[in-house]
Amino acid sequence: MVKYLGLTPFAAYVILFLAIPTVLAVTTGFFTEDGAFTLDNIAGLFAPNVLATFGASFWVSAVTAVIGAVVGALVCYALLGTKAEGTLRTVIDSLSSVLAQFGGVMLAFAFIATIGNQGLITVFLRGIGIDIFAESYWLYQLPGLLPVYIYFQVPLMIITFMPALQGLKTTWAEANATLGGTPFTYWTRIAIPVLAPSFIGSLLLLFANAFSSYATAAALISQGAQIVPLQIRSALVSETVLGRENMAGSLALGMIVVMVVVMWGYSVLQNRTSRWQR
Repeated sequence: MVKYLGLTPFAAYVILFLAIPTVLAVTTGFFTEDGAFTLDNIAGLFAPNVLATFGASFWVSAVTAVIGAVVGALVCYALLGTKAEGTLRTVIDSLSSVLAQFGGVMLAFAFIATIGNQGLITVFLRGIGIDIFAESYWLYQLPGLLPVYIYFQVPLMIITFMPALQGLKTTWAEANATLGGTPFTYWTRIAIPVLAPSFIGSLLLLFANAFSSYATAAALISQGAQIVPLQIRSALVSETVLGRENMAGSLALGMIVVMVVVMWGYSVLQNRTSRWQR
């Protein structure tokens, strides 16, 4: 028991700031304001506007995850040609670690100040007669989340996928060449099948990252509840939602179910990836 005492601070953190809030958020969806058990809030998850919000969240998360995964994987592939301890690899690794965590109000402000209605680039282009960003109202709507989310999705992909590419053994390529194989056969029959679980796992991680993001979207979109986290905010600050009380708890339950499924898939794929990395 003594050797586990070192985990006490972490366990306390998990219980106080993760477990208890999650349980409270989920269980409130099954009760009315008076404390009576009800399923009306759960039934509200199937309302057309709620389903549309989940669909929008899935769309934004899927698009940014796919783009971030593809671009990030290409960057990782390009980095294979550099020295592992070289300056370029070190700088990109450091930037990726920082930019992957750069979000919230700071990131929203950066985009508004850059390509917003009165952003630096918008004003500059307007001055030379180019009005490509003159009507930048799209930035404050659902499409505006795409470039903002991709901004931190690509660095996250670089961090998570680079170890898998580095795990490819040179002996596999040598064996392929010895047996008369070509670079095409190496990638299609060895590298891609080996990397597929890691790539898909990273893709799921990016999806979960975008699906659960709140602060950046809240800073950009001040009107309406176009994605699930913003709809939870709306349910918390409004007195009634669809005539149901504690709707925020039901929405939180829906998000948790999605996140559990996605992270379970990520865990399974990571376990498969670890088999050949040992």
